[in-house]
Amino acid sequence: MNHFENYCTQFVQSIGNKEGAVSPTITNSASFGYGTPEIAEGIFDGSIKKPLYSRMGNPTTAKLESIIAAMDGGIGAVATSSGMGASSLAILSLVSSGDEIISIGGLFGGTYALFTETLSRFHVKTSFFDVDELENIQNAITQNTKIIFLESVGNPNMRLPDIKAIAKIANDAGIVLIVDNTITPLSIAPLKLGADIVVYSTTKILSGNSSALGGCVVFRKIQEKDDKLKTPRYKDLHKIIDKAGKAALIPIAKKRALRDLGMSANAQASYQTMLGMETLALRLPRIVQSVATVAKALDAAGLKINHPSLASHPHHKRYVSDFQNGCGTLLTIDMGTKEKAFKFLNTTKLATITANIGDSRTLALHMASTIYSDFDTKTKQFLGITDGLIRISIGLENPQDIIDDFLNAAK
Repeated sequence: MNHFENYCTQFVQSIGNKEGAVSPTITNSASFGYGTPEIAEGIFDGSIKKPLYSRMGNPTTAKLESIIAAMDGGIGAVATSSGMGASSLAILSLVSSGDEIISIGGLFGGTYALFTETLSRFHVKTSFFDVDELENIQNAITQNTKIIFLESVGNPNMRLPDIKAIAKIANDAGIVLIVDNTITPLSIAPLKLGADIVVYSTTKILSGNSSALGGCVVFRKIQEKDDKLKTPRYKDLHKIIDKAGKAALIPIAKKRALRDLGMSANAQASYQTMLGMETLALRLPRIVQSVATVAKALDAAGLKINHPSLASHPHHKRYVSDFQNGCGTLLTIDMGTKEKAFKFLNTTKLATITANIGDSRTLALHMASTIYSDFDTKTKQFLGITDGLIRISIGLENPQDIIDDFLNAAK
């Protein structure tokens, strides 16, 4: 059976209802009545599983969380208001002032800014490494390192990490590994590869239609005996772990981030995301195949294309061995100069110029003048941002139509 086919039955059967309204119910309520003070007490201490307040969870959102957790094989998940909300929740639930983070890969501009501009204001230090700097990554670990953060595919530098090797470094050192799997849901299963936490911008390929802003964080279970989170490195979490047991990462996230910072998902966005997920396993394989087809044709025509499916890519062998189900919707075209990039974008008829990715339609954006416009030259170089770089997110259109349109735009 095709890898993606495994999820077709799982998604449509878990999202729809067999009785009553077939489509998921939208619970548009900010607050919930508890009935009695005894029930209220039980809800607040966690012994009664009923809605507390929509900032801490909503029945519609709870259904989305269960579906995404099952998709990744996690013990549970927490949905958020955006992808950056998901990353912020995952990170801020674990770190305190004086802690350190090791960040590997791309990165998406918003994530890089979170590390360098926001977390640094609270004295959380981040060190950055390329995906192949395994020895340097290992040597950078200190007693204050709390997180290794990794993108499953560099956005937009398209470099592929050896997730298993990096997970081994994290697990040997007893450090939490967080993987941003936004553009490779279904294709990559980070928890199975050794990660502890997975983050998504559900706005992207999970929903697939630019209608619902959202994010989600998926957690592994805490082991009963030996577990890295039970070591002195994470002593400030032990009180919650002792009480919550194997699902402790969920209350840790809710009590140490969601409750006080309020990056909560809303019911309407959760509903729309579930509708998008019903077709995810059908959309993703088509797009993955189209990306490789478009990359090959444009490369053969002489355009400067960056995608790991091409034999010229430095991680092509890793793509073949570890990314058999593709590496998402992205490829990049380097037109050489900003002027040529703008001409391409103004000529293309199919691509929508926007900062989003993972849509049902093909999207494009000039990187240096938009998301990375505030970054200095050295940072742009590290992140792979050149003057002529255009990030493309391939959609559901006929791939030959995309090829023809792009070749015409590149003339």
